[in-house]
Amino acid sequence: MDQTSEILVGRKQEVYHLKSIMDSKEAEFVVVYGRRRVGKTFLINTFFNDHYAFKLTGLARKSKSDQLSNFTSALNRYGDGQKFTKPRTWYEAFDKLRTLLDAKLRGTKQIVFIDELPWLDSHGSNLISALEHFWNDWAVTQNHLVLIVCGSATSWITRKILKNRGGLHNRVTQKIYVRPFTLAECKEYINNQGLVMEDKEIAECYMIMGGIPYYLKHLKRGKSLSQNVDEMFFSERGSLDDEFNALFASLFNKSENYIKVVEALSTKNKGLSRIELLKATKMEDNGHFTTILQDLIDCDFVRSYRGYDNKTRDSIFQLVDPFTLFYYKFIKTYGHYDKAFWQFQIGTHRHDVWAGLAFELLCLNHHRQIEQALGIAGIITQVYSWTTPVSAEEKAQIDLIIKRADKVINVCEMKFYDGNYEMKKKDYNDIDRRVRAFRTANGIRYAIHPVLVTTFGLEHNQYSGIFQYVVTLQDLLRD
Repeated sequence: MDQTSEILVGRKQEVYHLKSIMDSKEAEFVVVYGRRRVGKTFLINTFFNDHYAFKLTGLARKSKSDQLSNFTSALNRYGDGQKFTKPRTWYEAFDKLRTLLDAKLRGTKQIVFIDELPWLDSHGSNLISALEHFWNDWAVTQNHLVLIVCGSATSWITRKILKNRGGLHNRVTQKIYVRPFTLAECKEYINNQGLVMEDKEIAECYMIMGGIPYYLKHLKRGKSLSQNVDEMFFSERGSLDDEFNALFASLFNKSENYIKVVEALSTKNKGLSRIELLKATKMEDNGHFTTILQDLIDCDFVRSYRGYDNKTRDSIFQLVDPFTLFYYKFIKTYGHYDKAFWQFQIGTHRHDVWAGLAFELLCLNHHRQIEQALGIAGIITQVYSWTTPVSAEEKAQIDLIIKRADKVINVCEMKFYDGNYEMKKKDYNDIDRRVRAFRTANGIRYAIHPVLVTTFGLEHNQYSGIFQYVVTLQDLLRD
């Protein structure tokens, strides 16, 4: 198992976690979850190399009867000659699974993997009650057993398993949330696939696809990034031409309400308050709306933050998923364009505006790497954004503020640039104005250090000295 885990790209923490589970002397109930296409099943299958005592994958949008037929097929496949008849209920199905596992040798770990568990839960199926009984009545006492359940429907996994208030309350022993790749993991995956890309292309790839391994898998050798993007998202019958709708439908029940929220957020780059979101979506202010926001946060589509000077402590909700942003900026309108749409966007004003915003999101998603580059990884920090009107026509805004426990504040200026960034007088004056407005508005007595985060570096001139430090893609590409 350890040898097969080496072919995984990234996932070091997840592999370490799985190894600790295999070393456990007790029964383990493991939940592996995360958004569609993020590589959950690949992680488990690669680590365990198909060494399962039992494995089942649920069927999408099928009846209880079809699910039980599929369960029976799996029982017979792993039954070592035992013949099982189709159960009538999930209680009977799990009882048959117990019979199968009882007949197997106990000398090694028995891995039971149920993938896409949410798909098994058809209306009135009593699946969760039966799973509760299976675990509490028998499986919890089997110290050689590792039960792994997995699913993309993160909201279902959270409510039905992780926050279960019935028989499964506090029964999960381990949980592994599989996140999208970091920029460094994207580079490792791209290199592993034999693709040739410069660091700036890799960054733009992340800015479009958001570190989702399945999307990266569709990149073809010998084609430029823009050619690949056209084939994947903008050509007729492209490999990912309907991915957005499939993504939200797989993650959330009543996905249209979730889409309303992210669509509203896509129109406001810096985010909206709850009150502003309710007004924009025309949805009711109730517990369901709270659940939608929390689910979107849990799935890494949205971040919740408070402005530096937010005295009311109202949260701001901001869309931070690169693929969703790219969908609303381009795919929704120009999908199925059936021409070299993206190739013709390179260098246009529309592309540059999107790239600036998408690079800011990349930096937000990699603020830990920025802190590491600044040499403050061991210091307690808080991350903020800030905006305030300075006149009827003008406002001052800082998109990434790192407040440090050592009484220094880093304000980050983020620039996606083709070469070294050249500071001009008007840019110098703009940064100086915003820093002074930030200090005055908040009564700050800490040292404020402006930081440039950019692709390659800074061209030194009479204005470049305003930056105390320069962070480049090389820094963001570190683990």
